[in-house]
Amino acid sequence: MRNVPLVDLKAQYREIKEELFNMWEEILEGMRLYLGPNVQAFEKEFGEYIGVADCIGVGNGTEAVHYAIRAAGVNSGEKVITVSHTFFATIEAIIHAGAEPVMVDINEDTYNISPDRILEYIETKCRFDGETLIDKSDGKVVRAILPVHLYGQSACMGRIMEIAKKYNLKVIEDAAQAQGAEYNGRKVGSIGDVAGFSFYFSKNLGAFGEAGGVTTNDPDIAYMVKRLREHGQKDKYHHEMFGFNGRLDELQAAVLRLKLKRLDKWNERRRMIARMYNDYLSDLPIKTPVEHEKAKHVYHLYVIRTERRDELFNYLRENGVGAGIHYPVPCHKQEPLLELNISLPVTEKVADEIISLPIHPHMTDADVEYVCDTIRAFFAGG
Repeated sequence: MRNVPLVDLKAQYREIKEELFNMWEEILEGMRLYLGPNVQAFEKEFGEYIGVADCIGVGNGTEAVHYAIRAAGVNSGEKVITVSHTFFATIEAIIHAGAEPVMVDINEDTYNISPDRILEYIETKCRFDGETLIDKSDGKVVRAILPVHLYGQSACMGRIMEIAKKYNLKVIEDAAQAQGAEYNGRKVGSIGDVAGFSFYFSKNLGAFGEAGGVTTNDPDIAYMVKRLREHGQKDKYHHEMFGFNGRLDELQAAVLRLKLKRLDKWNERRRMIARMYNDYLSDLPIKTPVEHEKAKHVYHLYVIRTERRDELFNYLRENGVGAGIHYPVPCHKQEPLLELNISLPVTEKVADEIISLPIHPHMTDADVEYVCDTIRAFFAGG
């Protein structure tokens, strides 16, 4: 039986091993272990790659989104429009910033936030005084939209930016899964007011541990994030505000610099694998991913849907295919949020049907064929 893992970090490691050891030796000889020359270089290189004025390296993706929310000017008690179909960290970042999530439903084709559902919430449950959007149910200010570029595909940023402009809302991108993804020719992370990236080790651009980054073209936001990541310090032991311990370390920055050089090549391989899956699975009773016409999907995850999800998932695992489910329980159905008592029918349906198939840049064509043959065998068996 063949074994095809969901991700293969060992293959990535082997590709950069020699260069990485040389960089790590230099770092450890100098013993400057955080916010040093590699962090500064990575911030410059990733900022240029995304197409923004500033990139600020932080400790992980949750911190990145959290700091982005605070730096964008979302105040305690204000509301942020987002989705439930995401990793729980998106909601945690909003809550820990003192804000409240307003979760709306997703587009059933792309699994990203639906602009129609954003408008439905605004037009039926809010009032706008020409400057501020206010939720009529409790009088609280709605300050921002937080789209999640899920699975490696951009949300519909054109319409989202139009809505934000009309109602004076900030746009905070959760780009944790979308390093290198594009919308209408622009990299995600350069479209909204600010964006948070995760560089968790399994991401398209990942550290060998935890890391994150915030990107923006707004110098005031960049200034605030730099203060937030290091205890509110402007200079050592001189604190302007209360902050956090969220610095990016030199060892992880070195990993990210080496992987960034390869990101476009690796993303293109992911896209090629996705095309192979699309071709091989097109005649089966499953729904394959839909790429939005203005989006460039980088397939952090390749997610299919079937009403026989649990059966297929178990069959794949039994036959050596490292399938996953992202995510089986929507955020609004998680215990800390049950009191909201909301219904999101598309989100709930999707969560019951999705399976993530193996996809990573070191996957061979034979691996892809084995996964597809295994899926075919499942459906052939009834």
